[in-house]
Amino acid sequence: MTRVEELENFLRLLVNFGGVVSKETNLNKLLEIIAEQVKTILVCDRCSVFILDRQTNELWSKVALGMQHTEIRVPFGKGIVGHVASTGVTLNIQDAYQDQRFTHDIDKLTGYRTRSILAMPLKNVSGHIIGVFEAMNKAGKPFNTDDEGLLQLISSLAASGIENAQLYESLSNSQLETIYRLAVTAEYRDQQDTAIHLRHISEYSALIAHGLGLPEREVHNIRYASPLHDIGKVGIADAILLKPGKLTAEEFEEIKKHTIYGAKILCNAESSLLQIACKVASSHHEKFDGTGYPSRLKGEQISIYARIVSVADVFDALCSQRVYKPKWDPEKAREYINGEKGKAFDPAVVDAFEKVYGEILKMHALGDGKSTIIPGITKELHRHSF
Repeated sequence: MTRVEELENFLRLLVNFGGVVSKETNLNKLLEIIAEQVKTILVCDRCSVFILDRQTNELWSKVALGMQHTEIRVPFGKGIVGHVASTGVTLNIQDAYQDQRFTHDIDKLTGYRTRSILAMPLKNVSGHIIGVFEAMNKAGKPFNTDDEGLLQLISSLAASGIENAQLYESLSNSQLETIYRLAVTAEYRDQQDTAIHLRHISEYSALIAHGLGLPEREVHNIRYASPLHDIGKVGIADAILLKPGKLTAEEFEEIKKHTIYGAKILCNAESSLLQIACKVASSHHEKFDGTGYPSRLKGEQISIYARIVSVADVFDALCSQRVYKPKWDPEKAREYINGEKGKAFDPAVVDAFEKVYGEILKMHALGDGKSTIIPGITKELHRHSF
């Protein structure tokens, strides 16, 4: 390959790199993509991207290709990447074992032999260091000045993409925290252990979605939207919601309105996650055979999200202590779920529940103890459902 052809090839790789980096908003996936792309462009064995954690004053990496994505943490100022982060100076080391800053621990653990290293700081548009690139073992020879120039170009593109992904992650985490706190508000009044209940609904729903073979994005959506299934309870009067005895027919009709109130609270939201939560809140008491409430929807008229949460919610309610009943053994609750297949529950969702039942049982066992996140309150809305 001529020098001109090499440059044209590198240009194509850089254009492709910029396009890929600009589209990915998941930080961990982005770091994987960057590491793989740099490995290809520099023709080296391995690339790791270390991100500066200013809270712990460490550099971390979940991208160490060939090492099963094991997280590595390096103190700021220590080792090769720590030195690069603290000084802002690029290091091009031809023989790693002759450099006192190099630590052999990872090579000992993996059986890998590091020879040459090119480590370069990642700087944002303000010139602040946000991380370090570490490329290792250039094919056939040490890294040269051309490699340094290429990595410099790559680092400017990568830093922008990483900061965007970090910002997206921060905003996403803020949204999820808000959703969780809304869910706690709804459950806090009448739930004996809010944190455990919400965690169960979230994880059971996600496991069932996995069992159905839904895409990972949909699993993520139902995991974080499902805790809002009973948000409408905030509209139910305490005299009814907290009544320890049997409800009258009129009171039961009122308590059923929590599905309508939930839809009103969440409807017209711009967030796609809250739009899904609206479907769950409004329809998780609908039944597959059309005998549920509030709209007597039937079959696939009911959102798949609500059909999944319905199974998760009933299983958790049955396996939990209530003022009107002792908690059921999980196997008894499992039998109930299967007995309602095609009636209360979508047969495909029940089959998915069976497929992941072992994982659900593990989660149930983990949550059987008392949580200290939310103080104990009493009773549970679903006491009127069975």
